[in-house]
Amino acid sequence: MSQLPNKQRHLITVTNPRSPISEAFRALRTNIDFSSVDEQIQVIMVTSSGPEEGKSTVSANLAAAYAQADKKVLLIDADMRKPTAHKTFSLSNRFGLSSLLSQQANLENVVQESGVPNLYLMTSGPIPPNPAEMMASNRMTTVLQELRQRFDMILIDTPPLLAVTDAQIVASKSDGVIMVVSYGKVKRDIAAKAKAGLDRVGAKMLGVVLNNVKRKASEGYYYYYYGN
Repeated sequence: MSQLPNKQRHLITVTNPRSPISEAFRALRTNIDFSSVDEQIQVIMVTSSGPEEGKSTVSANLAAAYAQADKKVLLIDADMRKPTAHKTFSLSNRFGLSSLLSQQANLENVVQESGVPNLYLMTSGPIPPNPAEMMASNRMTTVLQELRQRFDMILIDTPPLLAVTDAQIVASKSDGVIMVVSYGKVKRDIAAKAKAGLDRVGAKMLGVVLNNVKRKASEGYYYYYYGN
């Protein structure tokens, strides 16, 4: 896997749309759509309890799954500490979210075509000294309000919950949260601690994605589970 280009490694819904993994992402999309009948789910935050659990891969593939359903989708890389989306999509990170929030760029400068139909990307931009303060700013709230008018779905990839406060701040501005948990890597009490942080800010949990679960010994990839 390590020898494949970034897009092939990470965007399985695009490179192999008929695979069981791609079908799992479509099922996740459907479950989210039906998870809240009375309230519109438009802004979704994707996070994890700790690093390297696969949250960025999940957010990119879920965004692509929505785009494949003819939704106009924006994926925001709000992990301004360890950004990866620009690498996944092979795009420039000269301007991005940090540029927008610091008023060094406008929306037209920071929203890029991803190369996937209907899917747009806002990279993190240059790493700032104060990501949490940027996330908590009125400017961030205003930006999200404007983006709601321009896109059908907005997915936000944030830093891990237990590392910094960024994710809790973004959760309070989102319609719902998906938490990615690496199977066999994260202990139950750690995951529970991460969820408690979301509960404190009144975040709506849409579900948990179990990552790195092998369905068979011969299958060396992921299986995703959705559930409350």
